[in-house]
Amino acid sequence: MKKSIFTLLFLQIFVIGYAQNIEVRFQEILDSIYQANADCGGIMIHVEAPDKGISWTSAAGYTNIETKEKLDKNQAALIASNTKTYVAAAILKLIENHQLELVEPIKKLVNKKTKKRLKKAGYDISKITVKNLLSHTSGITDYVTDEYFGFVDNHPQHQWSRDEQIDWAMKVADPIDAGKKFAYGDINYLLLTEIIERKTNQPYYQAIRSLLDFNSYNLNSTWFVTLEQTPTTLPLVHQYTSKLKENSYNINPSWDLYGGGGIASTTRDLAMFFQLLFEGKIIQDKHILESMHSYVLPKEESSYGFGIRILDFFGHETYYHGGFWGTDAIYIPEYNASIAVFTSVKEKRDLNAILTNQIINLLK
Repeated sequence: MKKSIFTLLFLQIFVIGYAQNIEVRFQEILDSIYQANADCGGIMIHVEAPDKGISWTSAAGYTNIETKEKLDKNQAALIASNTKTYVAAAILKLIENHQLELVEPIKKLVNKKTKKRLKKAGYDISKITVKNLLSHTSGITDYVTDEYFGFVDNHPQHQWSRDEQIDWAMKVADPIDAGKKFAYGDINYLLLTEIIERKTNQPYYQAIRSLLDFNSYNLNSTWFVTLEQTPTTLPLVHQYTSKLKENSYNINPSWDLYGGGGIASTTRDLAMFFQLLFEGKIIQDKHILESMHSYVLPKEESSYGFGIRILDFFGHETYYHGGFWGTDAIYIPEYNASIAVFTSVKEKRDLNAILTNQIINLLK
């Protein structure tokens, strides 16, 4: 009995010591990459590797390039299309709860107004399924085009609605048969949030929070920006891109809010969400969870599952999603670990992959 207690104590001390040592090396890598790329604005990271006793958050650089205000590792940022993973998980939770079917046509799931607009634009909504929306194989043309970016650039304070964005998609409609081709589009996820609302009788952002149980899992720094009360006193990080002349602070968030994007989160919360999700804590049905990271089309045609990409990342199978503003999250099944990295200047987001790869090499 005594031997087993001492053995357990030794193992605990070993794990703590290992974690502390490796986290020092993590910090050295982060500092080195930032110092060599100071024009990236700032880099934030969280590594969650429970099997190795690691839960590490850090940051380097500035939260505001103009004022040179230091970045706080606990600040949240707009995660843009990383939101799709949350929307997909909420849909799969509805399927797990027997409130929805994966191959169910959207004909009876979207509201009458949307149904009418889709039919008028030439879409056969009796053949487009929930699965097609999740996997971007619906054949519905997206509204996010160069023209859309141009409008956002010239009217940064325009207040968008989901209906208006659906209308933009219908104006550029060029229908493709559902299930035939992958074509990434925010329009798919706008329609999924509409389905979530109709199935739960709640605003989609409240329903997603409830379905994914943010409160129980202490995802306390995750919220739909402008739609929910800000849970932190720390300001959002300033995020920059040459694609839009303005930085994130000067653009009305409604341009990317209704399911294609919309969530603000810290790196810690995003990495924790990936960890909880792929450990099977949020979606307990293994078959449903596996469908999320399974190929829908042959992998040569699409690496996208449901709200997630299945990627070979430097020789490791990983589940990944990224966001417009330079936010990336990845789960590595081989190490049961999740990493979220944000770089505040979008054009420097390649640093996310470089940093993530070096971190993974230390987890071996």
